[in-house]
Formats: sequence, C-alpha cells, structure tokens
Amino acid sequence: MATADPIVLALPFRGTWIVQNSPARRVPSHGTHLFATTYAIDFVAVRGRRTATRRDWRTLLSTEPVDRFVGYGLPVLAPGSGRVVAVHDGEPDHDARRSQVALVSYALTQAARARGGAGALAGNHVILELPGGGFVVLAHLRQGSIQVAPDETVGAGQPLGTCGNSGNSTQPHVHLQAMDSADPFTARGLPLAFRDYRIRPRHGRPVDVPQGVPGEAEVVEPL
Repeated sequence: MATADPIVLALPFRGTWIVQNSPARRVPSHGTHLFATTYAIDFVAVRGRRTATRRDWRTLLSTEPVDRFVGYGLPVLAPGSGRVVAVHDGEPDHDARRSQVALVSYALTQAARARGGAGALAGNHVILELPGGGFVVLAHLRQGSIQVAPDETVGAGQPLGTCGNSGNSTQPHVHLQAMDSADPFTARGLPLAFRDYRIRPRHGRPVDVPQGVPGEAEVVEPL
C-alpha cells in the first residue's frame, strides 16, 4: 500500500533542538501504532548539545527539577495555520528523569498512564485542524501556559503555549504528531515533513533543508 503524502509543517519552535524518536529512523517511531503515534517526533531543546544546564548526583541517581532543562518554558509555536479543535491543560509538570534508576521505576507505571486517558499520556496539549486536511497534536506543554482556546483560528508561528514536562514525559520536550482525526484514541497516524530548517552537525558546515524529516539525534533549527 502506498504511503500518503506527508503533511508539511514548520518547526514548532525557535532556537536549536535535538531530535528523538524520529520517523526517519523507524516506523512506528515510538514503537507502537497506538494513539496515532506512528510518525510522531520529539524535539528537546539544547544549548550546544546539552539538554540541561547542570549535572550532579541527581542526574545519576534520582529525579531532577525541570527548570534546569533548556527547553522548559520556551515558546511552542503553531506549525501551520489552522483551527484549534481541542485544548487540555491542568496536568502537573513532573520532575525530570535521566538516571537509569529513575527511568526504570517510571517504566513500571507506563501501563497505568495508558489507561489514564489523554491527559495522562499527552499531558497538556493542543490539537489543530489543518485547512488542507489532517490534525496535529503538540503535547507535554507546561501547566497553565496554553494561550489558545477551542474554535480559535491560529496562524503559523503563533504561540500556543510553552514547553513542559506534563503527561508521559521524562524531560521537557515537544511531542508532535499528525493524524487523520481529532481523537488520538481512534485516529491513524499520518506521515509528516518539515519545511525550511537547518541541520547543525557535530562536525562540518550546517545544511539547509527545504523539506524533509530530521533524522535521529540531529540538531535542527528553523531558517
């Protein structure tokens, strides 16, 4: 069966972010087709290639305050024009987890979060309906930061909220996915691509990309 043409979006942020769970690496990108995550992609803000401003004993053995992470509180922007069809806010921002000890204990609660509904999984989130068809979810936003309401029309680049660590998230990041209906519990994931971005490799010159899907661990920024 042929793959549908991708939904082409702008990167939903300013500055430099590293890619995780890229559909350019594998499909389904998050290891499952459930909740329309087939082609989902995650972005974690970086300074250089560091996602946080410090490392200490908590990094190795415990949880960490979210405000030490570069992305926490950065604006999350509409990746295209569209209509807001759903907003969910009020979920707390969890402590972050980089240590194996904290990650193992977190993994043991995954099933409970899957049963907890959209808030437990996506945390605070916004769903946009695009004029050309398809829906986009931007998830794990900071509690109390969402600036739009259902039925509001937004333009590309308009602030929607800020980056947080709500829902099924181990450190502040932006989760983005495209799907064929507004309900992630019944929708199918749709392929996506991004326009006009720059890759900053660890070595060598930056590469400008007119349209593509960022690869795993690539550091990208909008042009």
